[in-house]
Amino acid sequence: MIMKNRLAIFDLDGTLFDTRKVNYQAYKYALDKYGVELDYELFASQFNGRLYKTYMGTLMGDVIGTDENIEAAHNLKIEKYSQFLNDAVINDSLFSMIDCMKDTYHIALVTTGATKNVYQILDYFNVRNKFELIITQNDVVNKKPDPEGFLKAMEYFNVSRENTIVFEDSDVGIEAAKKAGLVTYIVKGYS
Repeated sequence: MIMKNRLAIFDLDGTLFDTRKVNYQAYKYALDKYGVELDYELFASQFNGRLYKTYMGTLMGDVIGTDENIEAAHNLKIEKYSQFLNDAVINDSLFSMIDCMKDTYHIALVTTGATKNVYQILDYFNVRNKFELIITQNDVVNKKPDPEGFLKAMEYFNVSRENTIVFEDSDVGIEAAKKAGLVTYIVKGYS
């Protein structure tokens, strides 16, 4: 058995999967309940893959954008997410890379996605077993662009910065990796 001393960390939304349509439809459903119209282009370009608390208040406005309503809308999005998974697109090339790396790298997933939705999409595509560690927004106090999730993964496997690489697509994820001092491969053109 080979001892692994390297770590590859992958983001989910926009990196391993194109989830723009899935998240959009689930949020659209939730926001419709509050009379809020959600534009796909705005959502896909500005909000997908970011922590909901950073933009839901803006979308909902001062009157209905209370913390309570934001949480309720987000919880409704989480409940509806699985109904739209047929719109997700898997990044087969990146999963092929994971298959090639798994014997020499620990493989971790670090995402700002909600735990329930993360496991739903991984199970939908039958790829949950490809990850030795999964860290979601529910597992950290500070979300991306804070590097906490990456640092937790490195600590879990006892792997140094020099032996860790990150695959990311979003500005907040890239910033988090930079703050952690990690080599980052930017996934563009997929999502």
